[in-house]
Amino acid sequence: MADLESANTPTRPLPTYGEALGAESDGTAVTGGKPLTAEARHKEEQLARSSEGSSLREGIDILGKQDVDPALSQKMHLVNNAIDDIGWTPYHWKLFVLNGFGYAVDSLILLLQSIIATSAYTEFGEKGYDKGLTIAVYTGMFTGALFWGMSADIIGRRFAFNVSLMICSIACIVAGAMPSWASLGVFIGLIGFGGGGNLVLDTTVFLEYLPGNKQWALTLLAAWWGLGQAIAGFIAWGFMSPAYLNCSSVETCTRGNNMGWRYVMFTSGALVFVMSILRLTIIRLKETPKYLLGQGEDAALVETLQSIATKYNRKCTLTLEQLEACGVVMTVSGRGPKRSIGSALGETVSHLKGLFATRLIGLSTLLIWLSWTLIGLVYPLFYVFLPTYLATRGANFNVSTFDTWRNYALVNVSGIFGPVLAAWLCEIKFLGRRYTMVIGALVTCAFFFAYTAVRTEDENIGFSCAIGFCLNIYYGTLYAYTPEVLPSAHRATGNGVAVACNRVMGILSAVIATVANTSTSAPIYICAAMFIGMAIISVLFPFEPLGRRSS
Repeated sequence: MADLESANTPTRPLPTYGEALGAESDGTAVTGGKPLTAEARHKEEQLARSSEGSSLREGIDILGKQDVDPALSQKMHLVNNAIDDIGWTPYHWKLFVLNGFGYAVDSLILLLQSIIATSAYTEFGEKGYDKGLTIAVYTGMFTGALFWGMSADIIGRRFAFNVSLMICSIACIVAGAMPSWASLGVFIGLIGFGGGGNLVLDTTVFLEYLPGNKQWALTLLAAWWGLGQAIAGFIAWGFMSPAYLNCSSVETCTRGNNMGWRYVMFTSGALVFVMSILRLTIIRLKETPKYLLGQGEDAALVETLQSIATKYNRKCTLTLEQLEACGVVMTVSGRGPKRSIGSALGETVSHLKGLFATRLIGLSTLLIWLSWTLIGLVYPLFYVFLPTYLATRGANFNVSTFDTWRNYALVNVSGIFGPVLAAWLCEIKFLGRRYTMVIGALVTCAFFFAYTAVRTEDENIGFSCAIGFCLNIYYGTLYAYTPEVLPSAHRATGNGVAVACNRVMGILSAVIATVANTSTSAPIYICAAMFIGMAIISVLFPFEPLGRRSS
């Protein structure tokens, strides 16, 4: 990590104590008509320095030079310095694990519907749209990402962080008891609503507590996503393999001899429920400092950081006086004392506009959303078309049910290690986040092309594991990059829209799979070409977080 204290070029200085209170034309500050005292002058000098005693410097804060809101930028710099002073603590380890739960749940629930779909559809007499569960989970994730993402910028991170995962767990348990295909689809959608929204908060909450030299941990957090895939694979291996738990035909299928998919849902739901309880008991999350900053709650912000510093015996010299001297941030100055539905809608529009406050921020936002859109289409579409395509080219994977689910688990385990490598690559000076994504996208593209030559089961497993590993290099870095470069006051909204773009493409992939010719090679090459497009977009991203702190 580049040394955050190495830069020494000052930008516009923080307002002095006298400027914050009003100054006479001769430079003498006046407070209530009295000249500035020696004590006040000392405080003025302190305000012109960071919490570590260094002046405000150019280039440390990612969006520091955008000058969207001078007061917010100056306060953000002080808060970032205070977080750096505190450093990494056991509190951050707890956040890493508990936020990682959310990552794991997202991938877990996304796979659950694909694991149980065939068995459940068979039990219910194959009545309904066979891709219904895919549509349901992606629709739930789409609405969840938008709802929780936008509301988290208005009502706060803490409520959404805790409630969304609880909704997901309860819906998952109830889904296992559903008597029909339609009712199962409803609760699969609710699972997606809770879990998909939670993913938006995981990166946001974790980032807003991270010291600048530990932001790489946000990329590493995506390893939990691979762990969630692996857990889904092992649960499926355990319950979907035994013949006595899974029926083979519609004619002989009853609830009694087809309990495998229900046990998958009960087990997964119970696991997520335990995770949600741990969030409430192990760590009593307070609102994040950067959310409080955007809301103008400076006193609560200082109290939060001071309490962490005190608990873990760390230094934190940030004071309320320092923050108040910087002025009032724009997001607070025009807000009324109470929030109605109309004002909430107005705030949502304001947050969306904030994502395009300058040309560079707007360009960054659009490119991020485009990246999420492309990856949301290419990954599920590839696996929709691939089995049929390989079959028409002579591939024959004649394996037992046990081996099928074993292989499924092995492929998902491989996804854990991609983000681990990505966390190391993104800290290399000449790579950073952007070129780590380029590497992940291009290597995955190469394996996609190579996969079309697969003819045996061993080749199938090997290339599937390689794709799972390489894809998560790109995916894990994109997950981390997105909140890092979004403005703090609008971070959850921007993150939510990005994830929502991803989920829309998941819905589209299910529709395409129904109406398109799955034996042609065209979709395979289109998917690979989209990875090349994602690599190009990564190069075009205007901001590089390496060596800089999120705003």
